[in-house]
Amino acid sequence: MNKLFIYSLLICCTAIALGSCTKYLDEKPDNLLTTDLVWQKRSTTESYLNQVYSHVLIQADDYTTLGGSDETTCALAGVNVRKMVTGNWSAQSNYWDYWPTYYEGIRQSIVFDQNIDKVPSSELSDALKSQYKSEALFLRGWFYWRLLRQYGPVVLLRNTIGLNEDYSKYPRAPFDSCVAEINSLMDRAAAGLPPTWTSSANYGRATKGACLSVKAQLALLAASPLWNGNPLFGSFKNNDGEQLAPTSYDANKWKTAADAAKAVIDLGVYKLYMNTDDGDANFDPLVSYRNVFVSNWNNEIIFSSNLAGAFWIWGLEIRCAPWPAGLCIQNATQNVVDAFYMRNGLTIDDTNSGYTEQGFAQADDPANWGVARDGINRGYITGNSNMYVGREARFYAAVMYNGKPAVAAPTSDDRNFFSSTQNIDGRGRTEFYYSGKSGSHTNSNNDITGYNVLKGVSPGSNIRYSQVTYRPYIHMRYAEILLDYIEALNEYDPANPDIIKYLDMIHARAGLPGFETVYPNSVGNQDAMRKVILKERQIELCFEGDRYFTLARRLIMNDPKVLTIYRMNVNADDNGQGFSFPDFYTRNLFQTRFWDNKMYLFPIPQDELDRTKGMVQNPGW
Repeated sequence: MNKLFIYSLLICCTAIALGSCTKYLDEKPDNLLTTDLVWQKRSTTESYLNQVYSHVLIQADDYTTLGGSDETTCALAGVNVRKMVTGNWSAQSNYWDYWPTYYEGIRQSIVFDQNIDKVPSSELSDALKSQYKSEALFLRGWFYWRLLRQYGPVVLLRNTIGLNEDYSKYPRAPFDSCVAEINSLMDRAAAGLPPTWTSSANYGRATKGACLSVKAQLALLAASPLWNGNPLFGSFKNNDGEQLAPTSYDANKWKTAADAAKAVIDLGVYKLYMNTDDGDANFDPLVSYRNVFVSNWNNEIIFSSNLAGAFWIWGLEIRCAPWPAGLCIQNATQNVVDAFYMRNGLTIDDTNSGYTEQGFAQADDPANWGVARDGINRGYITGNSNMYVGREARFYAAVMYNGKPAVAAPTSDDRNFFSSTQNIDGRGRTEFYYSGKSGSHTNSNNDITGYNVLKGVSPGSNIRYSQVTYRPYIHMRYAEILLDYIEALNEYDPANPDIIKYLDMIHARAGLPGFETVYPNSVGNQDAMRKVILKERQIELCFEGDRYFTLARRLIMNDPKVLTIYRMNVNADDNGQGFSFPDFYTRNLFQTRFWDNKMYLFPIPQDELDRTKGMVQNPGW
């Protein structure tokens, strides 16, 4: 682990750099020979803080958070996540290895905190020094929180570690001690930060709201079965016998989690974004949900990385876009498609829902979602399979299915580029069937499930020419906090009316009716509402990286329904029938994934353990 904590004398530019509207966030200290030089000028001091921010990683760049759960797979057979879900990995694999990056961020935040007071007052005011200290404290807590979520108990540092340190003196801290340290860092940071930023120049910076949100998510993790008396961790101890995981269940942790989420709500500075916030005359649930992720900024965002011209945007849209301009490799599963409600609020397995998998739509979607903004009906259209008819707005904003006019391209000519000759109609309907442009017969690396991810793809982009639209990457948003709140509330106070109040708030934005009017018998039933809330997380937060960690913390990653992955019949020869080939729209078993309970935590990279003899490996690895 010494590579993480060597007191570096040179500040290097990293591949992931924080950008913003503010000029200094784009500046880097140039060829500095000693860290003392950093603290002589405002520009280099702020650039150092920028380096700390640069370790806030962009999960959209990683297949794991999506493909590791039941949300997606990747069409490229050789990617790490395809190996992980077959059990083909170890502590030597270094898959999704964020350990060194986060610890480098922790080290830099400590250096920043210890040195910022050296900056002359003529260069940096006391008020800004205090603010920047608070930001660095938040970032240190953020890195610990991300490590804790992925690896479990971590090594807590208060100072940088020198070259000749005895690394055996640095064992892992117990889980509850890690929680307490992160909470302390967030409390200290929150005291010096505003609830939110009102100036666009500061978007992407830490805020009090972000600090409280980390505390809320941390408390939910601590309350969940993975870390609340989990018998799997009964023997999880340091070398000296110190217990690293709580061994007994504490129901009060759910109240702590609910209270922490409610503190964010009570700030009163966040809201669920609606398209009417941007001046549209009429509410559109599809545009409202879609534009949370593709607008420049909105009041639902709690913490984001403002990466102007960032590679992740291009990467996301290229991965999700159909052939031939896109890679067509971020493939959604039938599992997630089946999770979405019908627009009457009923599940597709409810006999009263109106859902059918037989036949094709005889008319375009009368809701006309997206037409006012884009001129294109973003719901279902004539000829779509009936399995995609009458679904809720979030489905059409999140999933690209066979025949959906979803290509990010501004003109008819651009959209026709994605269509076979017989399908040219100016709409760019996605061709996932066997002989289609994005079909398995056309390219061996094409779509393998019959679906792609659409969420986060901007209709303002032109994927034909790899032109993408800027927007921030969202790490935390208000809808997630509402879901955190009602999940925790249901565990200790299942009759609390806030559960339905905030669930309905999310459903209303999605254009769905009130939950109690649809499933009144579930209200107040703790077991039933637990399933409803976890389903709501699966839908509302789909493709955002939450699903993997929710399944893990709830100890349900081993559920056969999660491990059994379905797709459409993509390899059946359509014999030229294209979109109207009925056999395409039948479920096929794609994969039964491997699971071992050791996989609830990632292994600490073996080379880190070899350097740091005081650390123990995670159970089973």
